[in-house]
Amino acid sequence: MTRFIFITGGVVSSLGKGLASAALAALLQSRGFKVRLRKLDPYINVDPGTMSPYQHGEVFVTDDGAEADLDLGHYERFSGVSARKTDNVTTGRIYSDVIAKERRGDYLGATIQVIPHITDAIKAFVVSDLTDEDFVLCEIGGTVGDIEGLPFLEAIRQLSNELGRDRTMYLHLTLLPYIPTAGELKTKPTQHSVKEMLSVGIQPDVLLCRADREIPEAERRKIAQFCNVRQEAVIQALDVDSIYRVPISYSEQGLDDEVCRHFHLGAPKPDLSRWQEITERATKPEGEVTVAVVGKYTGLLDAYKSLAEALAHGGIANNVKVKLNWIDSEIFEGENTMHELEGVHGILVPGGFGERGVEGKIAAAKFAREHNVPYLGICLGMQMAVVESARNLAGIKGAGSTEFGKCDEPIVGLITEWERDGIIEKRSENSDMGGTMRLGAYEAQLSPNSHIRKIYGTDTISERHRHRYEVNRNYGDALAKAGMVISAKSPDGLLPEIVEIPGHPWFIGVQFHPELKSRPFDPHPLFTSFINAAVDQSRLV
Repeated sequence: MTRFIFITGGVVSSLGKGLASAALAALLQSRGFKVRLRKLDPYINVDPGTMSPYQHGEVFVTDDGAEADLDLGHYERFSGVSARKTDNVTTGRIYSDVIAKERRGDYLGATIQVIPHITDAIKAFVVSDLTDEDFVLCEIGGTVGDIEGLPFLEAIRQLSNELGRDRTMYLHLTLLPYIPTAGELKTKPTQHSVKEMLSVGIQPDVLLCRADREIPEAERRKIAQFCNVRQEAVIQALDVDSIYRVPISYSEQGLDDEVCRHFHLGAPKPDLSRWQEITERATKPEGEVTVAVVGKYTGLLDAYKSLAEALAHGGIANNVKVKLNWIDSEIFEGENTMHELEGVHGILVPGGFGERGVEGKIAAAKFAREHNVPYLGICLGMQMAVVESARNLAGIKGAGSTEFGKCDEPIVGLITEWERDGIIEKRSENSDMGGTMRLGAYEAQLSPNSHIRKIYGTDTISERHRHRYEVNRNYGDALAKAGMVISAKSPDGLLPEIVEIPGHPWFIGVQFHPELKSRPFDPHPLFTSFINAAVDQSRLV
């Protein structure tokens, strides 16, 4: 029997519902339960694929090709369970599906309304595509009181009635702000947030209260009385020194005990040894390396959330702290700015879209190549490294990418077709922006005796992609003669996947996004190797 836990948030946004959901999933796993995590997003976009990183943060990509909310990255990193297309839905997707059914006549002439048609579609999503999961954790995006979220709250209210209270639970995340002049934590925002939940017919079962200091017993008792919950169900969620300590902290506060009590479940005590080891390595490193991340969206670090975590995982694997210098690539388009990269132990150029800042990314790749600094280029970062080598090693002066307009030598160009599961996918310049990229997991064949083959330790890999443009394989021979080789291709040999410079200490560019598959307990081999190279570099600087 699958049980459902609905996670909502109140008072303010950005409280960390995604992290809370992921940490609770990890706790339930540590007690032997099988979990699944889902995100219900109230915004009207069909998915985040066309949204600016400054609006929404990174777009997380699943193996089966869904462009999803970044919280799915938290889910995967903490649970190790790979997300699917059926784990993230938006208002836009729900309405699109309902309207499509109405146009086909599926509703037999009925007047389409939010209740029951939209709420029925939401409920169908929540309970779909499940097998033998013990728990499904569903996070509702946004903040209680947002008008966009009302259909989702109504849907989960109805689900509790339909499934029964023995199969459903409401967990509400709130904030207890500290007022310095009063010298106390204030409970009133939490009370009002719960009142807002009650106004739509939902009584929270557990309150997870964010605070920057211990919540006094008297305040927890007050919250319990005014919010109609047991005092033991008022769980304090304190700030911690590492996000990987969150499961440990929540367990110490009794969150998993309260969940088991609610569902009348007997379960062994959680085995948190894995999280204790990860936290120990993350908070007590034996050294430090500095990595410069030269990107386009450094003004909002959520745009690189998975990347930052993957680098931290590489640090955990090497028992070092990874200090990140976030550098806007545009600064390298001016004069006398390359000194910003002096003294760093590694340079990483991540993905991105559009022409802004690309010459700065090319300059960063050139600096890494000429100064023997370990370099990892991801997606656009790989493409710009190839353009740099084409221009400055192979002498192809007109080298560029057609993503930014016509160029004399299209080293990087639009991919018009590729194979997925035996089906040829086709695109053109006139295709819609949303959902039309090469998305999801694809296999690649690694060249024997290459550096990348040694890193992965296997001949075939599967990695997640999100891009429209591809390195032109027709320039492969010219690049190889100049010193940069294509060391991995798609199984049909048509699409370059990885490039490297054999004579360089560590210089690799990948077309895919390896950061999306890294876990704290299973660091991605590319990041482990990259940080190891940065450690070696630190001994030389």
